[in-house]
Amino acid sequence: MPTVLRIQGYLFYFYANEGSESPHIHVDKAGATAKFWLSPIRRVRSHGFSPAQQRTIENIIQKHQAALIAKWHEKFPRS
Repeated sequence: MPTVLRIQGYLFYFYANEGSESPHIHVDKAGATAKFWLSPIRRVRSHGFSPAQQRTIENIIQKHQAALIAKWHEKFPRS
């Protein structure tokens, strides 16, 4: 589970076996969890995050989108 970003108590990470999917990021904080596509940024699922927290996560992803996508391609290079 490579962690790629920690900010405002949120942990952003990939699972090691998900390279066959489109670029996305998992987010955890205080027992809540979510999954977001990276391009375009879109929530796939969220459990335990309030709407305000989901907006905060989306804003963080937007701010760091290029770096998150670059990390995705480092972890899951295309053949």
